[in-house]
Amino acid sequence: MVYAYPFHNYCVPLVVTLRPALEKWAKEAGINYGDFSQLCENGETINSKRCKVTKSSWQRYVGTRSTDPKVGRSGCFCFKAKKGRRQGKNSRTNSNSYTGSFSLSSSSSVMAEASRIFYSPLVPNFRPLQKTHSTKPYTASFRRHSINCSVSTSDSARVAATGPIPWGCEIDSLENSSALQKWLSQSGLPDQKMAIQRVDVGERGLVALKNVRKGEKLLFVPPSLVISADSEWSCPEAGDVLKRNSVPDWPLIATYLISEASLMKSSRWNNYISALPRQPYSLLYWTREELDRYLEASEIRERAIERITNVVGTYNDLRDRIFSKYPELFPEEVFNIETFKWSFGILFSRLVRLPAMDGKVALVPWADMLNHNCEVETFLDYDKASQGIVFTTDRAYQPGEQVFISYGKKSNGELLLSYGFVPKEGTNPSDSVELLLSLKKSDKCYKEKLEALKKHGLRASQCFPIQITGWPLELKAFAYLAVSPPSMSKQFEEMAAAASNKSTATKDLNYPDIEEEALQFILDSCEMSISKYNKFLQASGSMDLDVTSPKQLNRRVFLKQLAVDLCTSERRILFRSQYILRRRLRDLRSGELRALKLFRGFGKLFK
Repeated sequence: MVYAYPFHNYCVPLVVTLRPALEKWAKEAGINYGDFSQLCENGETINSKRCKVTKSSWQRYVGTRSTDPKVGRSGCFCFKAKKGRRQGKNSRTNSNSYTGSFSLSSSSSVMAEASRIFYSPLVPNFRPLQKTHSTKPYTASFRRHSINCSVSTSDSARVAATGPIPWGCEIDSLENSSALQKWLSQSGLPDQKMAIQRVDVGERGLVALKNVRKGEKLLFVPPSLVISADSEWSCPEAGDVLKRNSVPDWPLIATYLISEASLMKSSRWNNYISALPRQPYSLLYWTREELDRYLEASEIRERAIERITNVVGTYNDLRDRIFSKYPELFPEEVFNIETFKWSFGILFSRLVRLPAMDGKVALVPWADMLNHNCEVETFLDYDKASQGIVFTTDRAYQPGEQVFISYGKKSNGELLLSYGFVPKEGTNPSDSVELLLSLKKSDKCYKEKLEALKKHGLRASQCFPIQITGWPLELKAFAYLAVSPPSMSKQFEEMAAAASNKSTATKDLNYPDIEEEALQFILDSCEMSISKYNKFLQASGSMDLDVTSPKQLNRRVFLKQLAVDLCTSERRILFRSQYILRRRLRDLRSGELRALKLFRGFGKLFK
């Protein structure tokens, strides 16, 4: 049976029983054998019934090749054939035998191998999607984009990524870890005291093989195994184009990662990329509906939307300025929004900044298998003495224990945003929650206050981090500005500067006359936020009861649990702040009441 894909205007004979021959044919034609079923999606069958082709008819089919075959841009010989209707004596039905033009590899050996065994009835093991009844023959040729790289295209043909990402592995898979370790060792990584294993925290991690002392340096990854903006491209022409256009480090490394990944085994980074997760745990992979549904109470939702918008904007900018002008170097089937979401997801979760290398950002294979622990304070950096990327342990590890580093002092929301996980409640000393404060539009001085805020880069609505131990002075300054009366208009500028952390006198900022109003303003904002968390957490138990698809249900249960863990930890901080604010207001008001009673007592004496 023959299938035609009208959008690409070529025909391919699909034979289930001819796999060896077709695999060889596909390789020389630049097609992945496993992609046949995808290529035929939305395609149409040339024959409305099973097409029985005998050996002799196939040879006649081949024998109609033009005496002067033309070689197309793809480098394939074009064969011409006729389309006719045959009815044999023993035929039960009339069958349309398609003999239209098609393209095959110039290798005659593949053609001969196919013709030798193409006599059996062809019964594909998948259902035709569409059938054609047209009598017009398709004239077709398969075009391969030639990539002008120093690496031969026959060895490094790019893998299209228009659907699911074709490289990488499942996030908890160990299938490629041994190949990664072997490649790293062969490429200059010293013997390690750790190995990649499946772990309870992080799914994959580095586990100690031997006793590790506190204060011991580990890893020693040489700079030659580090991916940075200075890394050598397998396709140097593509790298030169990006650098000529002054593309910043982050999008440059993201594009580099896609370029190397698409070359598969032709890239020196193939073993590393094969061990990277096919879909990183990142909020980049949450849909807008999922963000609105599960993170409606948390301000991290806005940051997630902003990050997704920035990634999409970066891709659109690169596409418009560079990719569209060099399609042979940056084909859209490889460099698209899906692959950029993947590469930025990898960067957000694995890119590190190396202080000893002037703040250079880089991907460090092997080291990026280390998981985060909130109680650990050690981090990756370049060691000039050993000339490698190392970290110094801040505790001892026994064989079989997972070894941790710190990803930085980040809140649970920030860890979810970049790395896709939420630590257990109460285990993160750096945890915080974003509290939204807003000017009231009914304020008589709203325009003047807004103008003062804009002057210092702030908006009418501003988020400030609150920790379990308290809140920043910037938050207090914003609250002072929000409740200040018109008589304090001369202090608006000072308050706005302090709220933006641009004032040199922030610590001395104190307005006793409006202290109570400022604290009440913060408390009102805090309790408004708590009510949102309560509403979500109460409704979370009955969410997704209507989902029937197991795959979709599993995803939603997973995302919902992350959101519940985040909202629970953030609400805990708000509860603590609510308690502190109420006590301060109570003390303030009781002190004022005592002073008023004392004043009235003195008044009675003078009467």
